[in-house]
Amino acid sequence: TAGLLYMTANHMLYTLGGVLLALGVTRVIPLVCSLYYGEGDALSFIISIMVTSGAGATLLLLFRPKDETIVLGHREGFIIVTAGWLLAAVFGSLPYVLEGIFPTYADAFFETMSGFTTTGATVIKKIEGLPRGIILWRSLSQWLGGMGIIILSIAILPFLGVGGRQLFRAELPGPVKDKLKPRIVEAARSLWLIYIIISLVEFILLLFGGMSVYDSLCHTFSTMATGGFSTKDASVGHYGSLYIDLVITVFMVAAGMNFTLHFLVLSGRIKTLFKDGEFLFFMAVIFIATALVTINIWGSVVAGAGESLRYASFQVVSILTTTGFVTHDFSQWPVLSQIILVLLMFIGGSAGSTSGGMKCVRFLLVIKHSYKELYRLVHPHAVIRVKLGENTVSPDIMASIWGFFVLYIALTLTAVLAMSLLGLDMITSVTSVAATISNTGPGLGMVHPMTNYSEIPYLGKWILSFCMLLGRLEIYTVLVLLIPEFWRK
Repeated sequence: TAGLLYMTANHMLYTLGGVLLALGVTRVIPLVCSLYYGEGDALSFIISIMVTSGAGATLLLLFRPKDETIVLGHREGFIIVTAGWLLAAVFGSLPYVLEGIFPTYADAFFETMSGFTTTGATVIKKIEGLPRGIILWRSLSQWLGGMGIIILSIAILPFLGVGGRQLFRAELPGPVKDKLKPRIVEAARSLWLIYIIISLVEFILLLFGGMSVYDSLCHTFSTMATGGFSTKDASVGHYGSLYIDLVITVFMVAAGMNFTLHFLVLSGRIKTLFKDGEFLFFMAVIFIATALVTINIWGSVVAGAGESLRYASFQVVSILTTTGFVTHDFSQWPVLSQIILVLLMFIGGSAGSTSGGMKCVRFLLVIKHSYKELYRLVHPHAVIRVKLGENTVSPDIMASIWGFFVLYIALTLTAVLAMSLLGLDMITSVTSVAATISNTGPGLGMVHPMTNYSEIPYLGKWILSFCMLLGRLEIYTVLVLLIPEFWRK
């Protein structure tokens, strides 16, 4: 048993070494940007690349397995995913620390965790005054986190020999049933190929809208990751362009969809898009919420119907997909619109997307299950099954979904109480937790769209960082590590 534990620990450390090496290599991109603009932050990236890649290479050399194949169970998968994300945040914060961007390490960790979890919450007061290499790293960290640093490592470092299915299932956001490919490495590569193709299309379209190459790249990274980091203090609203708003809205919708659907559409199976129950529910939520918010702000906040529709549709899609881009200060909107947006944070995008939140498929199944219970009151002897498309949803899956809902709400309330104990007002406490655990970014109160999280107390930033991790890894992946039974034989 001791020998097996030793071998398993070696395999996990070896795998985490590959994650760190990949993370270090990707930092070459902002380094090139720093050298090009010559704004003095290149040395910070060079040192952080050496430290991160060095740590990864050391783990790879020290714990290289003797046999060719690494076998990891589901327990190891959960440990690696959670540890990999924490290591990404720790080592990813090095450029900020070395460049002296933040006064405390809590701020640097918060910003990095916000990036890799695609939350988009920031503690930076003046974004436009930062070196462009640092700003690019913020957006790139979101793009990497969007599909998952673990999947990235499996896709580009096949020499690890990791079986990977446990990692893939623990990492991919939401309850995804469909399989893109039979082998995990092929599946990861397929996902990244789709991700890169869609990103490239958005990048080109933003260039046509008048954005610079640099701004287009940064906003593409943030959009596809549904992250929301911008190069401007006023976010997308800085550009005041209807064309840019439309392009980013369309690609936020694309990023909020299940990537399995993208694969099927690109394979020529377009009809599957309109037969997918979750996608139809996702679009229905967008249309209904947009209509309500448009009517609500028309005349009271925005004069024209067209402008009201423009701002409402962008903000609804941005919040539902948990992107967090802003074109208008929704903290000044009527209460009804604010409540709708906060509710959309909890719903989130589709399973298998880069979005956060509870995911549309869970809400859809809960609605179906609740209707079934109401129907049984009228027809006690009727046999009714909850179905998603043509598939019957088993009672075990429904129990898991209800358990997820209870845990999600319980953890949210616990975090809200903790934030309120730090002296924050109710609106700030509630929306800061809602915005971080759903990986959305902007909230209300002290963290409204036109400000940031810099005034949140020191301890509060650590609490919200943990909320981001919980939300990004779908709660179970992190909490299962805290259960004593998990560590028993």
